Amino acid sequence: MENVILDRLTTLGHPQRMAVFRLLMRRYPDAVPAGELGQALGLKPSTLSVYLAALASAGLVGKTRHGTSLHYKIEMEAAREVIDYLFLDCCRGRPQLCPTVYSGQNRGNALMPSRKLNVIFICTGNSARSILAESILRDEAGDRFNAYSAGTRPAGKPNPFALALLKEKGHKTSGLRSKNLDEFQQRGAPQMDFIFTVCDSAANEECPLWPGQPISGHWGIPDPAAVKGSDTDKYRAFETAYAQMQARIRAFLARNPEGLDKGALQKHIDQIGALAHTE
Repeated sequence: MENVILDRLTTLGHPQRMAVFRLLMRRYPDAVPAGELGQALGLKPSTLSVYLAALASAGLVGKTRHGTSLHYKIEMEAAREVIDYLFLDCCRGRPQLCPTVYSGQNRGNALMPSRKLNVIFICTGNSARSILAESILRDEAGDRFNAYSAGTRPAGKPNPFALALLKEKGHKTSGLRSKNLDEFQQRGAPQMDFIFTVCDSAANEECPLWPGQPISGHWGIPDPAAVKGSDTDKYRAFETAYAQMQARIRAFLARNPEGLDKGALQKHIDQIGALAHTE
């Protein structure tokens, strides 16, 4: 077994293979199309294929075929074996002193908040999907959650179709704006309890460090702002995105996430994210 682990560590020692591995780890439990991986990392298909083959040979990733496309996913048990090997002798057998990701500090207990929980929806431009999600959660959750949204490369202002639809649905839009993710990384910013990416581009980017180890999920929805055609076509795309996001948020709230065991809560969030691939 030790030789297997050392082979995996050698495979991960290449910076670009590590970049592929880390992106797939961020997207777990999703299986990501090879084309999306290449686009996100700026790799040619032939180069990416070599890196994926090496990771697969080491048992670190698996692949499935969807039509003509190959989708890749982390083999989590193999990744866990590498982590276990690295921390086997951690602090002479005192795992409570090891890094939180290994010691399991956040596993098995419920949130049981004494305050309103904070949720942020992240997209690239923070002009459409994340703005819709922020508004929906704010009105659907009542006094249970604070809702925020931000963009990794904010567009500067909300999409006018998003604002028009929200007004039609009865949401207040006066305070909505396109915000940079950096705003929520500064001292004094609200501590997030949940982080949801709602576009693949944001999900594929390097994750900033968030205090408190918030629970995360990927609820990817097609970009309504990318739809071409008439204003009617564009508005219908926003209506579809709104309905999909509302269904996810209602599913999230329905199971009383504040009281769920964190393992069960993460599974629940992942199942909601899978709706994006089955609807």
